[in-house]
Amino acid sequence: MTIALVSLPATPDAPNEDFAAASPGAAVLLDGAGVAGGRTGCEHGVAWFSSTLGGVLLGTLVAQPGLSLAECLGHAIRTVRSLHEGDCDLRHPASPTSTVIAARVRAGALEYVVLGDSALLLASRDGTVDVVTDRRLDEVGKQLRGPVDALPTGSPEHAAALAEYRSALTGLRNRPEGFWIAGPDPEAAQHALSGSVSLDSLASVVLMSDGATRLIDRFELATWDELFALVAASGPAEVIRQVRDAEAEDPAGQRWPRGKARDDATVLHWMLP
Repeated sequence: MTIALVSLPATPDAPNEDFAAASPGAAVLLDGAGVAGGRTGCEHGVAWFSSTLGGVLLGTLVAQPGLSLAECLGHAIRTVRSLHEGDCDLRHPASPTSTVIAARVRAGALEYVVLGDSALLLASRDGTVDVVTDRRLDEVGKQLRGPVDALPTGSPEHAAALAEYRSALTGLRNRPEGFWIAGPDPEAAQHALSGSVSLDSLASVVLMSDGATRLIDRFELATWDELFALVAASGPAEVIRQVRDAEAEDPAGQRWPRGKARDDATVLHWMLP
């Protein structure tokens, strides 16, 4: 397998809460989420959670080929919970969470699960690109984020509105009427989007955090087809460079309202033989 991977924090001095890794026949990408500057009940932090869950999940994908990907994810969540439930308050409503993409080659197919708003691009040999992403968080968020988008990013008023928005989202986390994301409860794994695609039909796959996909779904500067063409021709670094350029052009979020002026951004391109 051939992998190209670039992952950058929002700013050079900040921890990167994204995590991506690959081993022969498997790849994972996670985008951690928490409450910036707020109490979470976990002494380890969001970056620890996403990287630990990602590492355990990748190992489980490889070591347990008989388990479905949802079962692998549930096992990984339980394992990470056991690592810190004695020290941390995992009942806290703002405990760290993470989106998850996992993909694995098995029995002539690429299996995948997607939980949260990271994106999986499936590029077929005939040139078509299918996108798998969980929009439940976005659908809930659109109903709540009006006051956030109306204010300049980074202003005190924006920060206050963002805190209220995140508090409201937390109340809908891992509920049937809300959205599902990896956290302390392994049940979330059963609500992930899942599927499989014949390897014979695929040329490559791309795993992306929402800090990279904002080039499309926030900034609307490219289509999914154009984004894949950019990854294939110039690599993941060029995608993130264009994201950073757009963020720099609109630091106050006046053209493109958003919760964060800059975000962690990760692109993993897995080229199949």
